[in-house]
Amino acid sequence: MMKYKFLFIALILFINYSKAQNSNQKQKKYTVIKTAEEWQNQLTELQYYVLRESGTERAFTSPLNKNYKKGIYACAACKTPLYKSEHKYDSGSGWPSFDRAIEKNIELDTDYKIGYQRTEIKCNTCGSHLGHSFDDGPSDTTGKRHCINGAALSFIAK
Repeated sequence: MMKYKFLFIALILFINYSKAQNSNQKQKKYTVIKTAEEWQNQLTELQYYVLRESGTERAFTSPLNKNYKKGIYACAACKTPLYKSEHKYDSGSGWPSFDRAIEKNIELDTDYKIGYQRTEIKCNTCGSHLGHSFDDGPSDTTGKRHCINGAALSFIAK
C-alpha cells in the first residue's frame, strides 16, 4: 500500500511540475500571433515541425550549415533578423552555429523535453523554436554555441 501512495504522490508532483513548465512559456505575448492552421499554411512540413512543435531536423541536412556567404539569418516564420553571418562558425555539430545573436531578437527559455535542463532559443517576435544554446562555443569570443535548426532560418544575402 505504501508503494502505491508513493507512486501517487510522485505522479501528482510530476503533473504539477509539467504544468508549471508550460505556464511559464504561455505567459509571454509575442508581436506575431497566428493560429496553428495559419502557420501550417505558411510553413513547410519540416519548418512547422521545427518552429512550432519544437522539433529538430537531422544533423548535416540543412544547406545553411555550410553556407559561408555574407548576410543575415532571419526567422523562417516571421522574418525577424536573428544572426549575422560574421558570427557564424563551423562547430562540427551538423547544424548552423553562431556565437551570438542580434541583440533582443531571441529569447532564452528553459526546456526539459529530453529529461534534463537545456537552454532553448526562441524568436522573440513570434515565439518559434530555433534551437538550443550551449557553453562550448569559441572561447576567444563569447564561449556560446547557438545550435540552430537550418529549417528555422531563412538567409538574406548582402
